[in-house]
Amino acid sequence: MAERRKRPTEEEDSERGTASLFERKSQQPLAARMRPRTLDEIVGQRHLLASGKPLREAIEKGSVGSMIFWGPPGTGKTTIARVIAQYTDREFVSFSAVTEGVPRVREIVAEAEARRRMGRGTILFADEIHRFNKAQQDAFLPHVEAGTITLIGATTENPSFEINGALLSRVRVFVLQSLTPDDLRALIARALTDADRGLGDWDLEVDHDAVELISTEADGDARRALTVLEAAAEHVGRGGRITVDVAKDALQLRFAKYDKGGEETYNMLSAFHKSLRGSDPQGALYWMARMIEGGADPMIIFRRAIAMAAEDVGLADPEGLKLAVAARDAYHMLGPPEGYLPLAQMIVYLATAPKSNSAKVALSAALEAAREHPAEGVPLHIRNAPTGLMKELGYGSGYQYAHDAPEAYIPQEYLPDRLRGSRFYEPGPFGFEKEIAKRLAWWEDLRRKANEKSE
Repeated sequence: MAERRKRPTEEEDSERGTASLFERKSQQPLAARMRPRTLDEIVGQRHLLASGKPLREAIEKGSVGSMIFWGPPGTGKTTIARVIAQYTDREFVSFSAVTEGVPRVREIVAEAEARRRMGRGTILFADEIHRFNKAQQDAFLPHVEAGTITLIGATTENPSFEINGALLSRVRVFVLQSLTPDDLRALIARALTDADRGLGDWDLEVDHDAVELISTEADGDARRALTVLEAAAEHVGRGGRITVDVAKDALQLRFAKYDKGGEETYNMLSAFHKSLRGSDPQGALYWMARMIEGGADPMIIFRRAIAMAAEDVGLADPEGLKLAVAARDAYHMLGPPEGYLPLAQMIVYLATAPKSNSAKVALSAALEAAREHPAEGVPLHIRNAPTGLMKELGYGSGYQYAHDAPEAYIPQEYLPDRLRGSRFYEPGPFGFEKEIAKRLAWWEDLRRKANEKSE
């Protein structure tokens, strides 16, 4: 078993402090200067890095294999990768899938092979690894298997969708969580008191409310929180005071967290649909607005709402589907922003409409019956008989025309013999389906009376 690695010594910390001071003079952003250097400095991610957690144990023992870090921006993916390299005494090589390609991977691997022959390992940190297509990701496979490199990939996208299955089977996936406001308060406090790397020697006065605003409005992103703090400090200057108004100016516009076409798109559509189904117009309106503000095409919202109108409102209120389609057409006519009005009207209507999934259940039951009985013949009496031969063969024989009866209903069988008596649709207890239930009950009574007469 590998020995547990010791934490950095005071001399090492001193060396890092000197290096950090030099970096600060080189005008690195505050977020880069304040990047944690040890496991204990990392804020958040306690589900992964708290004492006794498997990942922390592996890092401290120096026995870390290839992995993928999946999480929102500013949650520490790069930081943890750098700390792993430090604790495991491996060379850290950063690689961006946005600006570099497979040829650069080959160069890094060649350098890693030479380094390995000299007894030192290499961590290849692939930032935004999801930007590599799945064929390009194959370039990592043989070198991960051979142990030439330890691959640490960082992604904001769901690895299940974006990472090659062969590569995914060879790495561990760790999910990082957005930092809490308490985490961000701790980071801000550290930056304000650290004179070497932070703003500790600026003699700033920072209002409590300003810290609260930044830690709340940064949306769990450490980089954003520190960037806003730095912008506010530069605005007021050394010895200045950071107020709520200054913090608001530094925050500027908060962009909606939404990734068009990515996993978050489907997460928000799911939240939108479930809010409609759950009869919560407030939630449905919020998720709609989040998507609109994030730049979503309103048509994806209309498509989901139209599907929901059929699936979840259904026959409890048949007007729901009509309104959804009409709202979509109205949007096409009006365009934004006026077109958002019928969108909102549709959402409120569908959320507050009575709900029934009886049509969906009936469809599933009918499809299942069709799969189980795929070859049942159409009963002769309801077959079409366009030719004389077909009439001689009994096609259409015995069919009774419903309109010949005063009630426009004549009991007869429409299902194959093996499915006689099957019930795929059962009306729900709400809205218009109560009327449907009455009609079905009336027809059933007519059927019963007709059977009694025939007996």
